[in-house]
Amino acid sequence: MLALIVAFAEGDKRIRAVLMTGSRVDLRADADPFQDYDVTYFVSAVEPFRNREFVLAVFGETLVIEEPLRGPWPPNDAGEDYHNYNVQFADGNRIDMIFRSVNELPRSLDNSLLAVLLDKDGRVPPLPAPSRSCYAPEPPAESLFLGCCTGFFFTLCSHIPKTIWRRKLPLLKFYIETCLRDALVLMLQWEVGIRTEWTESIGKKGKDLEVHLPPGTWGTYRDTYVGGDYDELWNSLFVFHELFRCSAQSVAQALGFRFPQEQSERVLRLLQHVRSLPENAESIY
Repeated sequence: MLALIVAFAEGDKRIRAVLMTGSRVDLRADADPFQDYDVTYFVSAVEPFRNREFVLAVFGETLVIEEPLRGPWPPNDAGEDYHNYNVQFADGNRIDMIFRSVNELPRSLDNSLLAVLLDKDGRVPPLPAPSRSCYAPEPPAESLFLGCCTGFFFTLCSHIPKTIWRRKLPLLKFYIETCLRDALVLMLQWEVGIRTEWTESIGKKGKDLEVHLPPGTWGTYRDTYVGGDYDELWNSLFVFHELFRCSAQSVAQALGFRFPQEQSERVLRLLQHVRSLPENAESIY
C-alpha cells in the first residue's frame, strides 16, 4: 500500500509532494494490522483530484468511501484548496487521503509526527526525527481548570438529573458520553500531565488512559461505562463524581489552584435527592 501511495504521486506531475502523519510515523506506536495510512498530497491544482474514480482506482477494491466535504461534518480546515477521502478497502487497508494546494505545504510542517514520502521540488526542509511532542498536554490556566469544573458540575446537577428522572435514555446517554465524560477525560489528562511532567498524552478521547492510570483508578473509570439500566446509570453518576473530584483536587493541589469543594458537595447532595424522588413527584423539594 505504501508503494502504491508513492507510485500514484510519482506518476502524476501535478502532485509535487507527499507527507504521511499518524501512527505509521510514530515509532512508539504499537504496530497492528488496523493502522491507517494518513497521507497528504500537495498538488498544483486540487480540482482534478475531486474525481474519486480517477484517484482511487489504483489502490484496490473499496468498501466505503467517505468524502467529509460532501457530508454533514466537514473538517475544520476545509477550504477551496482542499479535498479528502477516507477509504476502507476490501483487503483491510484504510487510507485517510488529503489533497491540498502545494502553496499550503509550509503551513503543514508543524506536526511532530511527520514523514516525507516524496518531495519532487525540494520544498521540505530537514525535519527532526518524528516524536509525539506536539501532542503533549500543556498545563491549564486556572480559568480553564475552573471552567472544566463548572462544566462538569453543571451537567451533573442540571442537565442530567432531570433527564434521568424523566427516563429519556438517548438524551441522557448524550450528556453522559459527551459533556460529562469529556470534562472528566480533560481533568485526567491534566493529572497524567502533572505526573509525567507534561510529556505524555492519554490519546484521542482518552484511548490510552489504561496505560497511564493506576490499576485501581482505571478499574473505577471502567465502571462509568454502563448500558441502559437506570439503576446502573444512577450508580455510574456517583462514580463519575468521585473520579472527577479526586482528579480535580489532585490537579488543583499540584498547580496551586482552588478546587470548588462546596460546589462539589452541593451537587452530590442534589444528585442523591433527585434519585430518591418518586416518579410522580410534583416538585423537586
